[in-house]
Amino acid sequence: MPDLFIGTLSGTSVDGIDAALVRFAPGPALVASHSLKFPEDLRRELLALGVPGANEIDRLGRADVRLGRLFAQAVNGLLQHAGIAPREIAAIGSHGQTIRHRPGGEAPFTLQIGDPSIIATDTGIPVVADFRRKDMALGGQGAPLVPAFHEAVFRQPGADRVIVNIGGIANLTVLPSDAARPLLGFDTGPGNTLLDGWCRRCLNEPMDRDGAFAASGRPHPVLLAALLGDAYFKQTPPKSTGPEYFSADWLQGHLDTLGTLAPADVQATLLEFTARSIAESIRHLPDLARPDVFLCGGGAHNGALVTALRNHLPGSRVAATDTLGVAGDWVEAMAFAWLARQRLQERAGNCPLVTGATRPAVLGGLWLPG
Repeated sequence: MPDLFIGTLSGTSVDGIDAALVRFAPGPALVASHSLKFPEDLRRELLALGVPGANEIDRLGRADVRLGRLFAQAVNGLLQHAGIAPREIAAIGSHGQTIRHRPGGEAPFTLQIGDPSIIATDTGIPVVADFRRKDMALGGQGAPLVPAFHEAVFRQPGADRVIVNIGGIANLTVLPSDAARPLLGFDTGPGNTLLDGWCRRCLNEPMDRDGAFAASGRPHPVLLAALLGDAYFKQTPPKSTGPEYFSADWLQGHLDTLGTLAPADVQATLLEFTARSIAESIRHLPDLARPDVFLCGGGAHNGALVTALRNHLPGSRVAATDTLGVAGDWVEAMAFAWLARQRLQERAGNCPLVTGATRPAVLGGLWLPG
């Protein structure tokens, strides 16, 4: 079996598709990468599908098909860029686009779209997808799933490390220096989702580049305290969340109680809120005083956010995973290539201590092109 796999991901920031070609010999190595932006109308529809609305089933069905075609296009573009034939790829690990993630309540569920049958047919490559529901069937939250990959790639004896992925939602993985201690991981709360959403609303820009908008304002202490007071931050792991919880409506509910605030001050507050929620999660980790903190995901490019994290984590080294030899922009896509490999080798892909599942499990279904 060839040891080349592709991982594809469209994250909670809903900005496009990342596709990573990964070789697993002897360890995971990024061979090539490719990004494909969403058409703006599809991006708006995906954001709208993230909250309840009218005629959802028909809209979701159309988006599922369009996304499948787009994922396949991203994979084919990656192969063309790398000069690799489809027959050389063992499988594609496709996360899909999360439309709902509801890990609580009487009937927990999660839903990702991007039709894997279309991806397999349009690329001629087997596809592994639907990674999260098996973990949920076993009583887990279905998230986060990347900590197992973080352990395989980043764990280092003698070094306490925390890997923080700052996508739309931020999650962390704790990798203790003592090999006898298990890893931990959970969603810390919002990453880029509120920052990007407020920037779109106020500036009609998709993101706050390098945190410039936030840097032009000042955090509002009352709003900041209200945001940090959310019940999610009092929960103990395992825990996971999504942009359907930390949504524009959630933010607006807090703003409505405070009257008119300067838009830049709201953005500054959201940046401080994001940094504080991540940093406090790290500071409260048991038996880990000053771990090295390595960042990946889009938020690692926000200079103001990285500075705020360093200010809140004195004594810890805060750097990008690039310093460990793995490009931070591609860590999550590489993780789903690794999960596809785990599926084909019938090895577990989840970490029960992270997700809360009753046992380790082989994750994902397999879609063949024939």
